[in-house]
Amino acid sequence: MTPPEKMRRLLAEPGLVTMPAVWDGLTAKLTAEAGFATAFLSGSCVAAARLGGPDLDLVSFGEMFDSFTMVRNAAPDLLILADGDHGYGNAMNVQRTVAAYGRAGAAAVLIEDKITPRALTAAGKPCLPRDQARMKIRAAVQAAKESGILVLARTDCRPTQGFEEALARIEMYVEEGADILFFDSPENDDEIRASVAAAAGRPTFAVLSPGAPRATPSRSQAEALGLKIATYPTGLLSPVAAGIKAALAALKAGQAEAASALPPAELRTTLGYPAYDEAARPFIV
Repeated sequence: MTPPEKMRRLLAEPGLVTMPAVWDGLTAKLTAEAGFATAFLSGSCVAAARLGGPDLDLVSFGEMFDSFTMVRNAAPDLLILADGDHGYGNAMNVQRTVAAYGRAGAAAVLIEDKITPRALTAAGKPCLPRDQARMKIRAAVQAAKESGILVLARTDCRPTQGFEEALARIEMYVEEGADILFFDSPENDDEIRASVAAAAGRPTFAVLSPGAPRATPSRSQAEALGLKIATYPTGLLSPVAAGIKAALAALKAGQAEAASALPPAELRTTLGYPAYDEAARPFIV
C-alpha cells in the first residue's frame, strides 16, 4: 500500500487526526517512535531550523525537498504531508512540486493561494485572484494522478478578502478535485463550521497552535466542529527553542548541562547508538 493510500485509510477512520509538525530527521524519528502515524513537514518549522528566521517565503523548493528527504529517510513509515507552499511559481511550477513530492513518497502535499513574491512586510498574505488560484489547484490535482498523492488546497484570503471569498474558494477547490481543504484564519466557530460544510464531506485541516489571530479550538472542540486534521507548528518547535535557550544559559552559568537535559544513556538510545550496533553486528569480522 502506498503512502497516499495509507493516508486515505487513516483519514477514513473516525476521530481527529493529530499531525505533529516536523522539520528534520530527529523530529520525524521521535514523532514516529511516539506512536504518531502522520506528520506535517511545516514550512515555518523548516524556515526556523534552516534559516534561524521567520516563515516569510525565503525557503526554496530545493531546501524544502531536502528537508523532506531527511524526514522520509529517518522515519520511512511516517505518512508525511509536505508543505508545497505556493508551488514556487505558476501552475507549471505547481505541477513540478506536486509530482516531485509524489514520486519521493509523500502522502499529501499542501498548495496555497497567496501571491509570491510577497510584499516586503511580515504583515498579511495578499492572495491571487480567484481564477488564478483555481488554475493552481487544477494543475496540482492533475499532477497528483501520477502517484496518487493527496492534494491539500489552502486559502489564506480570509484576513485580506473576507469570509465569503474564502468560503467560495473552498467550494471551488472541491469542484477542482482537492482531497483535503484548509480554510486558514477563521475568526470563530461559526466560520469553522461553514468551512467544514463547504468541504462537502472531504477532510478539513486546521492549524491549532496558540498565539495567532485565528480561532483556535481545543482538540475536543475541533473534533466536535467537524475538523479532521489538526497540526501544531509550534508544538515541537517552541519547546525545542526553549530547551536550547535553557542549555545555553546553563553553559554560560558554568554548568555542564541544563536541568532538562536527557541522561547520557537515554540520549544515546534516542539517537540510535544501540540500534546501530545491533544492525552492524553481522558485518563485524
